[in-house]
Amino acid sequence: MSDFIKHECGIALIRLLKPLDYYLEKYGTVLYGVNKLHLLMEKQRNRGQDGAGIATVKLNSRPGTKIIHRKRNSGSNSIQSIFGQVYDNFNGLSKNQLKDAAWLKENVAFAGELMLGHLRYGTHGANSVKNVHPFIRKSNWIHRTLVVAGNFNLTNVDELFDELVGYGQYPMEQTDTVTVLEKIGHFLDDEVQRLYTWYKPDGYTNLEINDLIFDNLDIQRLLKRAAKKFDGGYAMAGMIGHGDAFVMRDPNGIRPAFYYQDEEVVVVSSERPPIQTAFDVHVSRVQEIKPGHALVVKRNGTVSEVPFTEQGEKKSCSFERIYFSRGNDRDIYTERKLLGEQLTDSVLKAVDHDIENTVFSFVPNTAESAFFGLIKGIEKSLNESKLEKIKKLGPNPDSREIAKILALTPRVEKLVHKDAKLRTFIADDSSRGEMVTHGYDVTYGIVKNEVDSLVLLDDSIVRGTTLKNSIIRIAARLRPKKIIIVSSAPQIRYPDCYGIDMSKMKDFVAFRALVELLKENNKSSLLNEAYERCKAQLELPKEQIKNEVKSLYDHFTPEQISAKIAQIVTPKGLKPKIEVIYQSLEGLHNACPGHLGDWYFSGNYPTPGGNKVVNRAFMNFMENKDERAY
Repeated sequence: MSDFIKHECGIALIRLLKPLDYYLEKYGTVLYGVNKLHLLMEKQRNRGQDGAGIATVKLNSRPGTKIIHRKRNSGSNSIQSIFGQVYDNFNGLSKNQLKDAAWLKENVAFAGELMLGHLRYGTHGANSVKNVHPFIRKSNWIHRTLVVAGNFNLTNVDELFDELVGYGQYPMEQTDTVTVLEKIGHFLDDEVQRLYTWYKPDGYTNLEINDLIFDNLDIQRLLKRAAKKFDGGYAMAGMIGHGDAFVMRDPNGIRPAFYYQDEEVVVVSSERPPIQTAFDVHVSRVQEIKPGHALVVKRNGTVSEVPFTEQGEKKSCSFERIYFSRGNDRDIYTERKLLGEQLTDSVLKAVDHDIENTVFSFVPNTAESAFFGLIKGIEKSLNESKLEKIKKLGPNPDSREIAKILALTPRVEKLVHKDAKLRTFIADDSSRGEMVTHGYDVTYGIVKNEVDSLVLLDDSIVRGTTLKNSIIRIAARLRPKKIIIVSSAPQIRYPDCYGIDMSKMKDFVAFRALVELLKENNKSSLLNEAYERCKAQLELPKEQIKNEVKSLYDHFTPEQISAKIAQIVTPKGLKPKIEVIYQSLEGLHNACPGHLGDWYFSGNYPTPGGNKVVNRAFMNFMENKDERAY
């Protein structure tokens, strides 16, 4: 994605199912779990570069000892910093101490059996360490102590906050993380109290009741009650002080979560390949947590996947497949290749099937897999053409003619390179703009001046600002006849409200193209009419709200909007003609059939809160408010 956006966070949870001395004897260290957590987080560093945090819980510890240890850090080097501090607890110990699992558990921080890691992309708000997960809800009662981290955004935080106030609470912050922590914590308290009230009349001591609560706390019931009104996309992980753990996934499966279990460990991760790499397991052994289900690991080591809410239509985020997740997942890699291959006919039409005078390249590096697919499609089409040409040579063709036909191949080059980010402290806009242009650089001498067309594949186009201000400007210095920008994703038309940093209508180049087309065709009044319809729905329950922006796009074809986008991203005075080609919505669904969450392309939001957000975003645009819609 040439336009940088912040997006979905990452989680990693590990529960060791054996005592620490088992791992010491088999693997030579009690840090087996910590090392695996470190690896899981490093392999998901693409999911968060604003901060990272970890927490561990020690099982069956005696009163008076600290059972939960946490480290958090903000900034791009957070993972290295955190684990460096964790390992410092062990670096000064003697060999005898390092071989004594019981002593380590009793005396050294992070020598525990249950651990949770989080990588943060701050889609909004500050990036200070206090915003970094995991969050802890402390209590002197071990079964009321709660640790939470997650990959989530809820559209109805205000509603949930008011509900907490209705319980008699006085929350200190109105953020989704704190609200979720306190909402789950409230029902945790309630479930613990329910069990205490149940067992107390039977004559059990408080200590005996503690053990009964440890064994009988119903995590499924707890989550059913806590998440009843959650509206959004989420994969939330929690650890309770006595040792129960859970990872819950939203009913539409918007956010990803995978798990693996054997006799030694249970592990959960936001992506599948990190588990495969860290534990050297085959892809078939890594399972996806079902939407609307929670993976529950009890203190005694029993593991279950249970429903906590009614499962909805699966609408897993398609951006995970296009861009966010690392491409070393087998299925994601093949899907991205197919996204590129499906653009073959449109690209060939744009270059008039003149392969000899066309150079193919991609930008940025995340578009590489889709580019492989596009070239595969070009080669297939070219082979069909070669076959027809050879047939026309007759029964006794000249070998030189055949060789000439076979010699034609797509001209694939690495033309546009992401350069080091240039920082400028110059005040005037013209100087700053000139410097920004050089955020990318090109390979000179490959493109034939005013003869070749240049095809550049991007995996998605959000704002179009990087295209206009940097990529197209610098690519034009190669003096091609034409520059064709190809997006392996469809046009991004609507805001996201489930975790991606795309919440303002004015930021989308497709929406700006729509507005310009409406004005050019004397249809600007439609914007005001849509605005009034949005206002009329403000007091309705979110379940009754409709997306009032969708109908505006019905007045123009995707091709008309693409043509207008091409005009918008063309710098003034540029000589080469610019054309923009997008993936179709049907093409996206064909390539990623298991991930049909496409609301930012289609406007079809999977939860009621989505329609409320898109209408609010449109109203903000009309009212010239530069603020988030949720």
